[in-house]
Amino acid sequence: MSVMCNGRLLKVDEMDVSYFGRGIRKKPFRALKGVNIEISPGETLGLVGESGSGKTTLGRAILGLAPVTAGSIVFEGEDISHATRARRKELSRDIQAVFQDPYTSLNPSMPIGETLAEPLQVQGVSSADANRRIRQLLDQVHLPSDTVNRLPREFSGGQRQRIAIARALALSPKLIVCDEPVSALDLTTQARVLDLFLQIQQETGVSYLFVSHDLDVVRHISHRVAVMYQGEIVEQGDAMQVTTEPRHPYTQQLLLASPIANPDEQAERRRMRQELKAVPR
Repeated sequence: MSVMCNGRLLKVDEMDVSYFGRGIRKKPFRALKGVNIEISPGETLGLVGESGSGKTTLGRAILGLAPVTAGSIVFEGEDISHATRARRKELSRDIQAVFQDPYTSLNPSMPIGETLAEPLQVQGVSSADANRRIRQLLDQVHLPSDTVNRLPREFSGGQRQRIAIARALALSPKLIVCDEPVSALDLTTQARVLDLFLQIQQETGVSYLFVSHDLDVVRHISHRVAVMYQGEIVEQGDAMQVTTEPRHPYTQQLLLASPIANPDEQAERRRMRQELKAVPR
């Protein structure tokens, strides 16, 4: 996948995130340790690792939802590591998110039209302009115009995720943090939603931080891939290289854990994974 990158959009430099427990003797939990990543305009960085590796915490830190205790997050040249609430509201124009479960991220009692209008109204967009923008958004994610009058429960999982994508696109952001956005969908729907992400990027030039546990998914959508293990980036590089010929033993284990149709090859992968478990990471 080719990309034109004019400078750097986001730079995370030696960033730590720690959570402090209650009590004097309670040691802080260091969730992220010296993380370094960069994302350029129009680029997708895939962030992959097992559950508990710190992937979601990194996305939350960029969104201002996790405490940065060391290092920095620089967006378009501005350090936003400790941005105020007012500044975060302004930044929501440029940094948005799509989460894993599209149903819980949508208000079940609010019609879709009101859900899509909400971020526009917060930014002071008039009702007439908001209605025009909503029609554009629904067309962009391939949903019919009567979607605005319906409730989230009336849609399939894939359709609800399209609605969540439309909401993230409402303010024409420069970066979208995508936190496992296809993991709750069946394989056919996954492919369609991934293709939608790619189409939107081609049309708008938006950048993605695409969080997933699935190497096949990040290979399909990413320009570059960063691999996270126990709060650290252990490997980073070109998407095809990292996801097909990884250098780090942990990434190699992730690749061997990917299911394949051939039972003999699957058995060989299991054997190789057992051997890799003994290799220091």
